[in-house]
Amino acid sequence: MIKLFIYYSILLINLSCGSSGLGQSGTNPPSHTSFDQLLQAHVNEQGKVDYNGFNADMDKLDIYLTLLSTNPPDRDTWSEAEQLAYWINAYNAFTIKLILKHYPVKSIKDIKPRLNIPLVNTVWHLEFFEIGGKPASLDEIEHKILRKEFNEPRIHFAINCASVSCPQLMNHAYSANNLDAQLEQAAQAFINNPKHNTLDNKQAELSPLFSWFKEDFTRDGSLVEFINQYADKHLSKEAKISFKDYNWSLNE
Repeated sequence: MIKLFIYYSILLINLSCGSSGLGQSGTNPPSHTSFDQLLQAHVNEQGKVDYNGFNADMDKLDIYLTLLSTNPPDRDTWSEAEQLAYWINAYNAFTIKLILKHYPVKSIKDIKPRLNIPLVNTVWHLEFFEIGGKPASLDEIEHKILRKEFNEPRIHFAINCASVSCPQLMNHAYSANNLDAQLEQAAQAFINNPKHNTLDNKQAELSPLFSWFKEDFTRDGSLVEFINQYADKHLSKEAKISFKDYNWSLNE
């Protein structure tokens, strides 16, 4: 209970620290085609990742990451879909890079910062890449940009933390042109996957994501109402909700 309280406190701090400074004027949305090709080559339909395959294509991945680093979103000229596609792809691509830097590793949580303060300074706070010449972390992308700047709860089904219990890494890149359909697909795939969520009319055992980020899922209604938008088996309003354990094993 204490650890959970600390975790939520950190999330609130992250969201109250102002918007991220990651961004740059005068840029154009980069192509995500090369990342799409890498995902198709090294991620299967179930979201299992061939990290050895990615490692063999490290040069191609690095070229794409450089493209992202040097073309951060211009908030004034890019559409919301272009910005969202950029940040989702950036989160997923840099997560893959992080795993490759430490591979073989059994879990992303085995990657420790030099100063290891549990739940305060974690692997997600590592500033191991740059966006627009500024040090950046996965935590900043998730909490200060995706969660703070966009009212889009479906991002939680699109970004991947390289773990078994995460929403699966899709074997395609996200694109502005198809973003809404891709987010719908990701939401439906995750919510209806019994590995992540066990749904019955009167009760549901849900992924901890729905507990950790309940605020994001209930901005326009209840948690049950949100889930029922995508669930094949609808929950009653009085459904008893519990949460599964989270498996942090690597998604390979």
